[in-house]
Amino acid sequence: MSAHPSSVVVVGGGQCAAVAVRTLRRKKYEGPVLVLAGEPHRPYQRPPLSKDYLADPAASVDLLPQDWTDGNDVTVRTGVTVERVEEGEGGPAGSLVVVTADGERIPAGAVLLATGGTPRELPGAPAGERVHYLRTRDDADRLRTAMAAARSLVVVGGGFIGAEIASTARDAGLEVTVVEAAEQPMQRALGDRLGAVCSRLQREHGVDLRLSTGVESLREEPDGVVVTTSAGEVRADLAVVAIGIVPSTEVAERSGIACGDGVLVDASCRTSMAGVWAAGDVACQEHPQAEGRVRVEHFDNASKQASVAAQSMLGVQTTNSDAHWYWSDQFGANLQGVGHPRPDDEMVVRGDLEGERFTAFFLRDGAVAAVFALNDEDTVGLARELVTMRLEVPRELLADPERDLFDALEGAAT
Repeated sequence: MSAHPSSVVVVGGGQCAAVAVRTLRRKKYEGPVLVLAGEPHRPYQRPPLSKDYLADPAASVDLLPQDWTDGNDVTVRTGVTVERVEEGEGGPAGSLVVVTADGERIPAGAVLLATGGTPRELPGAPAGERVHYLRTRDDADRLRTAMAAARSLVVVGGGFIGAEIASTARDAGLEVTVVEAAEQPMQRALGDRLGAVCSRLQREHGVDLRLSTGVESLREEPDGVVVTTSAGEVRADLAVVAIGIVPSTEVAERSGIACGDGVLVDASCRTSMAGVWAAGDVACQEHPQAEGRVRVEHFDNASKQASVAAQSMLGVQTTNSDAHWYWSDQFGANLQGVGHPRPDDEMVVRGDLEGERFTAFFLRDGAVAAVFALNDEDTVGLARELVTMRLEVPRELLADPERDLFDALEGAAT
């Protein structure tokens, strides 16, 4: 394949697709660019679906406005299901063909798979009038309408999405119960002590939080839902199941592309098929911060991988080596994290875990390996650099709110 592909086809219609397209044009790629979005909507971002957009359909989620795509010669087609990617026959070396479910064959010089994921379904609990899953814009519209006519909601799953939905529902005046199998919300990502902070946040805002509680069944009845748990039944008008997503690898698998926990890609987001890249929630990437492959379901990761993939298509050798950064807005608080702490990491806290603002640093072999903050955006901004650089920082500097983290960065530069 030449340094610049003859054309680029992006399969997907989310943040990853939009960033890739914008990167291609920003890097002066002049060839045809086609976005094939499976949903009936133009590309949009998903994080507001559990927050601002769930509360108000007027909240902006659009990513590639019509005037921008028209002005930048980008074609967006909605409602297109892609079946597979094939190697072209009789065309130039490295040519590809994107095959749709309708049998259309679209030639491409390079393809980006940005197919994201689908909600993990609770066995025996399909989506219905009163049972909801949240992944798409249409899902959010249906849930908003249902919430407007309801008084109570049960959320199965206490992760970030479940907590954000619970927060939005409480703001709308609903009684909310959250059922979580772990001992604390977000325990796997944050550990026991920070999970307890999330528990406190939810309970202070009126959530009936049921921890260490497994779900045995969820059934829909004419006047509500019944969740049978290990500790008894929970009844509500509505239920939302928020137990994670499954990467949408179907297109890659039908194309013969290597998959594991997602589509397997190298540090530049290349798949096992020449000319095909994958990025975002679907991509399981080689990452130096992760000491192997990792699949990350965060907005920032999707953006960075999309940029890396687009530049790689143009012959620019770049990788995404930054530590993963994520955030959540819930119950009036801002939560941010960088990297992923391990149970054996040493935690150093700047501030008070029982207060309204703090930053927790996680040390691994003496260096800052991860950070989590509550309502402390300024500190996180600097801490991201500490994690990416894996700096060894004196514990007393990290723990003292009066000390400037710039001291650590300046010390590393000298």
